[in-house]
Amino acid sequence: MPRLADTEIDRIKSGTDLVALIQSRGVALKPQGANWTGLCPFHDDKETPNLVVTPGKGLFRCMAACCGKTGNAIQFVQWHDGVSFRHAFELLAEGGRVAFTAPHNGQRSGPLQCATIPRLECPLESKAEDAALLEQVADYYHCRLAAAEGKACMDYLASRGLGDTALVAGFKLGFADRTLGLRLPQKNRKAGAELRGQLEALGVYRKTGREHLNGCLIVPVRDVAGGIQQLYGRRIDKTVPKENRHLYLARPLAGVFNAEALTFREIILTESLLDALTFYRHGMEAVTCTYGTANFSDELFEAIRTAKIESVKLAFDADEAGEKATAKAADRLQKIGIECHRIKLPWGSDANSYALDQGGEALRRAVKQADWLGPETVSISTIPTAPQKPEASFKDIKPAPSAPAPSSSLAAILAANAPATAEVAKGKNVSIENPSPAIHSAPALESTGDFHELTLGPRHYRIGGLGKNTAPEVLKITLRLSHQGLMHVDSLDLYRDSERRRFIERAAEETLLEKDLLKRDLGKLLLLLEQAQQDRSITQLDDADSASVTLSPEEHAEAMAFLRSPDLLASITERYDRAGIVGEQTNLLAAYLACASRKLAKPLAIIIQSTSAAGKSTLMDAVLSFFPGEDQVKYSAMTGQSLYYLGESNLKHKILAIVEEEGAEKASYALKLLQSEGELTIASTGKNPHSGRMETQEYHVEGPVAIVFTTTSIDIDEELMNRCLVLTVDESTAQTERIHQLQREARTVEGILAAEARRDILRVMQNAQRLIVPMKIANPFARHLTFTSGRTRTRRDHEKYLTLIDTIALLHQHQRETITHQVNGREIQMLPVTLDDIAAANRIAPEVLGRSLDELPPQTRRLLEHIKSHVRDTAHAACLEPKHCHFSRRQLREKTGWSETQTRLHLERLESMEYIHRRSGKQGSLCNYQLLTDPSEPPGTWQVGLIEVEKLRLKQSGKPAET
Repeated sequence: MPRLADTEIDRIKSGTDLVALIQSRGVALKPQGANWTGLCPFHDDKETPNLVVTPGKGLFRCMAACCGKTGNAIQFVQWHDGVSFRHAFELLAEGGRVAFTAPHNGQRSGPLQCATIPRLECPLESKAEDAALLEQVADYYHCRLAAAEGKACMDYLASRGLGDTALVAGFKLGFADRTLGLRLPQKNRKAGAELRGQLEALGVYRKTGREHLNGCLIVPVRDVAGGIQQLYGRRIDKTVPKENRHLYLARPLAGVFNAEALTFREIILTESLLDALTFYRHGMEAVTCTYGTANFSDELFEAIRTAKIESVKLAFDADEAGEKATAKAADRLQKIGIECHRIKLPWGSDANSYALDQGGEALRRAVKQADWLGPETVSISTIPTAPQKPEASFKDIKPAPSAPAPSSSLAAILAANAPATAEVAKGKNVSIENPSPAIHSAPALESTGDFHELTLGPRHYRIGGLGKNTAPEVLKITLRLSHQGLMHVDSLDLYRDSERRRFIERAAEETLLEKDLLKRDLGKLLLLLEQAQQDRSITQLDDADSASVTLSPEEHAEAMAFLRSPDLLASITERYDRAGIVGEQTNLLAAYLACASRKLAKPLAIIIQSTSAAGKSTLMDAVLSFFPGEDQVKYSAMTGQSLYYLGESNLKHKILAIVEEEGAEKASYALKLLQSEGELTIASTGKNPHSGRMETQEYHVEGPVAIVFTTTSIDIDEELMNRCLVLTVDESTAQTERIHQLQREARTVEGILAAEARRDILRVMQNAQRLIVPMKIANPFARHLTFTSGRTRTRRDHEKYLTLIDTIALLHQHQRETITHQVNGREIQMLPVTLDDIAAANRIAPEVLGRSLDELPPQTRRLLEHIKSHVRDTAHAACLEPKHCHFSRRQLREKTGWSETQTRLHLERLESMEYIHRRSGKQGSLCNYQLLTDPSEPPGTWQVGLIEVEKLRLKQSGKPAET
């Protein structure tokens, strides 16, 4: 029995007038100070009043040594009435406070003479028909779930992502807490015996007299007419063995769960009710289920046939039993002309666990990308079998262990071939040795000379004349259908309903095929021919969802292990070292975070600035190599309006990399809008293909997008600079020496082997990014954060700092629990920020954000530091004051190793900003310069006014921060 909450027990104990309760049981009590006394009803107490009642504490006690009973109101009813503790609790809870005669001057006028606690009302009608009685049982269980005692079950539903009140009410979910028997008439009475016998026949009660579904979440299963035929019970106690957690009433398995789904043309079929509820919860209402893998009932099959369902997407568990069930179900459905697809889930998971792990959007994407199953795909002979005992009942079916899929299994073949399929779709030559005959891609047109051909199972269509259609409103073709030696051919316009109907009628007569099947075939053909007319390959992936790569179980586990690393940011930096990128640790981490922020609503953008040949493109390529290719769009140059004419979702949650900022100068306005607004919209004039008249057409490009530039210019557009993090390449001699060492090492045997090992590092890092999903980030410390506010441009820099924190939290999404809130019936999930996230951002922000607060460009600032160093050394060696130590361009070139052009350019900037003063020699042939600032001033780190994390920690603990 589910344990009563302590708060509920305390409520009953404190809310019951113990004196009135005891008097209502015929015990006379007299006041004695703060207590009341009377004869104890629990033993032969005839002379001395041994029962002492203390109303203020809600306790009673018998002082007799032979008795000694003591307790509260619930225990008094338990012992006096001879019922269980739970029954006594329910009696008091149902009866409310015990009434008593109003006191007079603090004293009651007399004892009560009758019981004021009513007997628990029976929720069932003793003479109801079986169907009505089962409905009443379901109603009672539903009420118990809504009661305070049902909190444990509601918590269980919430842990499965199903804690939605609309879902609970819509399917009348319930909770069996074993209180039904407390409300039934006693079994030694005629009415009680008959009612209990009827409940036993329905399977609600066992022959032992116990509730069959005790401790279970209850899901009613109805027939197509709406009557309850079964009750499914899922034990919520995690200590119960897995094989005993699923129960049904001890009666035949009957009913169709969510029969309303059969009003749709396409449905989802799962193997469990909780999986079906999961799809429904995430907006996919056309879902029903079988009773486990071994019970695809005839009733459900006939209901699907009668409803004329056209397509079924099978979402059975990704294990051996689920594969076998998928094969059997698909084979059975295809025989009546229903198209089948397999929803791919990671090996060892089910729909509910996948939605909990990846979210509802990922589940919807899995449905959208379901694999079509051809007739050969589901041949039962291709599914591996193992000796099993006869299937006795649902609870005897044990879940398969979470192990890698067998190489010949359906899930393994799908997982193995998915990456190759994606590569082929991208136009790459991929060779798959010994392809399994059991795998089929989605139906696709094949071009054979002047004809196109389409094969749907045993039906073969040949299409002629497609190229002659020039207007988009016409689709005239010559269509030939061949089936098992029978054939029909005709000319028709697929856009004309009457001609399609005529073809279906005549083809059904000639080939003996069902009209509904031919109707579905023509629908598929119509869509494929429309795509062919627009010169789009059927296998081309033209949006972000369809471009996703399916990971094998091993790849998924490997990437997930990396994302769950204890110190994830340090692991990322360490992987860059192992990938052969030396130095630049802060730049690499900052750029990586900027690219990872593409999954946020407002991503970061970065500009990598350096002199020519310093390695800015190498730095950008190194960062991008850790991100999937399908998440990148890379250009060398862009025209002014090129961005506006990209596909609507071609940039959504992607990285837009531009090799040289100068190459995108004409598109700078669009880039600024895309970064600030998260989308682009343009109205342009174009010719209407139908009327030939000019008209206004709207083009829309969705963000958000993370933008990466490289540039050699020191004069970057101010508006663009305000929106970006500026990273400068390390141009020091030490870094150059490290790069040279790495270049030499790459020619050695060890270097060649290390390069091969880097491929595995890149694969893991790219797969890890594929597992990061967009999420809302909640920062509980946001109100306490600080940032410098001396300049108006810090309004944008502050937003960059907050986004930096959000990105670090986003990368840790697989290491922490999400926060869930309800807003107008919608479930909002958020990922919380931790103090460690803020600490990491505070280490990075002063360097990458401080540069934007500096009035000097990074390279100019670097030259100024060289000048200070030179002046300090010269002044010390010559024993001169710094103001008398002049220097020339040649001296700076020798010290820095910079070119003449580079040195002169930055000196001019320093002169114009009055950091140095130029002194010309004879006839201006030699330029000497004087430093106007203090050379002893150290190259300080930029102060951006960030609060210390320790102060935040003290605020969190409630302790006053030290001043």
